[in-house]
Formats: sequence, structure tokens, C-alpha cells
Amino acid sequence: MDNISAVILAAGAGTRMKSKLPKVLHDVCGKPMVEHIIDAAEEVNAKKTIVVIGHKGDKVKKAIEHRGVDFALQKEQLGTGHAVIKAEELIEDEGNVLLLCGDTPLIKGETLKALIDFHIKGNFQGTILTADFENPKGYGRIVRDDEGNVVKIVEEKDANEQEKRITEINSGMYCYNAKLLKEALKKITNDNKQQEYYITDVIEILRKEGYKVGAFKVEDNADIMGVNSRVQLACAEKVMRERILTKHMEDGVTIIDPKNTYIEKNVKIGIDTVIYPGVILKGDTSIGEDCIIGHNTRIENSTIKDQVQIQNSTIIDSFIDQGCTIGPYAYLRPNSRLGKKVKIGDFVEVKNSSIDDGSKASHLAYVGDAEVGKNVNIGCGVVFVNYDGKNKHKTIVEDNAFVGSNVNLVAPVVVRKKGYIATGSTITKEVPEGALSVAREKQKNISGWVERKGL
Repeated sequence: MDNISAVILAAGAGTRMKSKLPKVLHDVCGKPMVEHIIDAAEEVNAKKTIVVIGHKGDKVKKAIEHRGVDFALQKEQLGTGHAVIKAEELIEDEGNVLLLCGDTPLIKGETLKALIDFHIKGNFQGTILTADFENPKGYGRIVRDDEGNVVKIVEEKDANEQEKRITEINSGMYCYNAKLLKEALKKITNDNKQQEYYITDVIEILRKEGYKVGAFKVEDNADIMGVNSRVQLACAEKVMRERILTKHMEDGVTIIDPKNTYIEKNVKIGIDTVIYPGVILKGDTSIGEDCIIGHNTRIENSTIKDQVQIQNSTIIDSFIDQGCTIGPYAYLRPNSRLGKKVKIGDFVEVKNSSIDDGSKASHLAYVGDAEVGKNVNIGCGVVFVNYDGKNKHKTIVEDNAFVGSNVNLVAPVVVRKKGYIATGSTITKEVPEGALSVAREKQKNISGWVERKGL
């Protein structure tokens, strides 16, 4: 689809959201609404995407400028036509233009592809994306003549009783010949009850000038669902979540209870992985094949390789290699990296640390700012004491070391290969290779102490 430009209208205040945040920045399945529309424009290979901003435009721009879009500013919100006029100088003179709404996060790229195909093959100069609604209240209506040709779009506030009974509605999304759109924008007026410039008037202008105008009906009405309130936001979230889960199941993932599983749009999951109820997968998370993600596990922006089992744990900004077992109740904080077949057991916290192949911390330990080698045992109650009150320091535990229960490793400190540390020790100096380190007070029993204290 050559020479397609996209214009996304995202300038509205969204007062019904009752929010300090611009409406188009409210998240649906982990992304601001407007980013879902940018995604759809990318799927049709739009040569350029222009986002029209207005209300709290600086916030909108800051949130999405990493997407490489152009911005046009609509300081006063004087209607959809006025918004497109503000973007006019950025629109290419040749090709076709998609006009999209920043509050319709469910629009699919495949729907826009079908719209563009219909527009081009039908030799239309303007094409409206429409839908049939049993209850069309609130939407502009598509007025056709006796032969089924589109005559105009009438906004509900300007519609007569007969027009209000029409069930085919305007989605607010269009495909236009770029050159003719720019010419028509100079001819629209605000001669209506709202005294606004409607982009819908372009359809009537084109038709009166003898150009061919079409209307393409969506197969799935959810595609054009607009979000104007928190209730509608929740509805959009539900629909998108169902779409995401369905796609994963069709691709070979077992999801035990879709109604109680939350997976965001960018998450990738390999075949034969099983997802249990209560799981939340967020951000740019990738999960391999043959994994088990147990109930109430939360994973954000992390990579999980094949054959990993995770039970009831939290993993954030981390990497877990093949064959690891995690949890229950483990917490992997940012920049944790686990090698192959590592075991992180219950009530173990790992932060900013690497743990190499075959090592294990089976229960009740804190591993922070550390490099742990291969086949290391970290006993129950071990604490990597990484913070001196001002700065963080690193602990290095080399291959095949054994750290006994209730040991404190006071960083910076190194435990060399095959170093053994006795239970209850507080280690402040290097443990040599192959040595046993004991750093605890010698036990002393005081006879008769209880009786003398009268206890």
C-alpha cells in the first residue's frame, strides 16, 4: 500500500474521563490508547503518521514522541475539520490519507488494510469506515440515496427524525485522496448548531463536485469503539484482552482461565507453555516454550527462556535462562540475570545480580548487587549486605562455593572457588579458594544464670 499517510486526531480534552491525564494517554492493555492507533497505522505501512494534539499537548507529545510521528497543534478545539486543517501542511500532496481517532484503541491494522483496498479498488476519492448499530444514538448517520450511494454524513445534533432512525453510523475514520482532501478543507464552514468545522462535510463537498464517495462497513463493530469514559475504557480493555488471549491460544499456548489472566499486547509466549489463573504479563515480556507460569505470578519487561517453571512470584526487568525453577513467593527485581537450571525458592529476593548455571538459593535469602558463579549453594537466611548507608557495593561468589545458613556477606567481599562458609558467619574479608571460613563468636554456656536472674 504505497504512499499512505495517517492523521490521528488526539487533541480533545476528554472531560467525561474526569482525569488530569489526557484521554488518549489512558492505558489499554499496557499502552496509551493513541499508541494502539499508531500501531495500526504502522501495520498498513503508513509513510507518515501525524498526531494532532491540543489539550495538554505537551504531555501527549512527550509520551509518544519516541514513536517517530509528526505533530500538529490544535490550540482551540473547533471541531474535527479544524483539527485536520491544522495538520494540512504536513499531509503529502499525493496518495491517500487515513483519518483516524486517537480514542479508538481497538481499530485493527487488518481493518484499515481492508478499508484502503476498498477505497482504491472502488476508485473512490473519499471512503467512510461505517458500522451498523441497533442503537445508533450519539453517532453521526450515513445518509444514502435510493441507489445506495453515500449522500452525506449528518451529526445527530443536526439530524431530523427520519435521519435519526438510520442505523448505519460514522466511525469517524476515513480514507481520502490527499489532494482532494486538502482542497475540500478550504471549503468547509462552521454553519451548524455547534458552530464547529466538521470533517464529515468533506464527504458532501466531494460528492457535490462529482467525485465518487464510498462507505466500507466493519465486520467487527468493536473495531470502532470510542472511549469517552472510565466505563468505556474498561470495556475496551476487556475486548482487547480477549483478543490477545485468543491469539495466544490459537498459537499454541494453554491458558487455564482466560477470564482471570491479564496479558498485555507486546507479550510473546512460546508453544506448549501453560498459564495459570491470576497471571499478569506486562510490557515487553517474552516467555519461551514448555514453561509453566503458576497462579498469581506477575512478570514485567522480562525474558523467560524455555522450560522454566515459575510459581506465585514477581519478576521485573530480568532474564531467566532455560530450565530454571522460581518460587513460590520469590521476587526478582530489576537487572536480575539467572543462568540455566538455577533454583530461586520461596521468599528469596534477587536484585541487580547475576546467578550462573546450576546455582540455588532455595529459601529465605537476599541476593543484592552480586555476581554468583556456577553450582553455588546459598543457604537459608543468607543476606548479601550490599548497602553501607551511603553506597551500594558488590559481592562476588565464585563457582562451586557453599554459603551456609544465616550468613552475612558484607560487601565488598569475594568468596573464591570452592570456598565454604560456616553457618552463622559474618564475612567481611575474602574467603580463599578451597578454604572453610568461620566468622562467629565461640559459644559460651553460663551455668546457673537463669536461677540467679530469678527467671
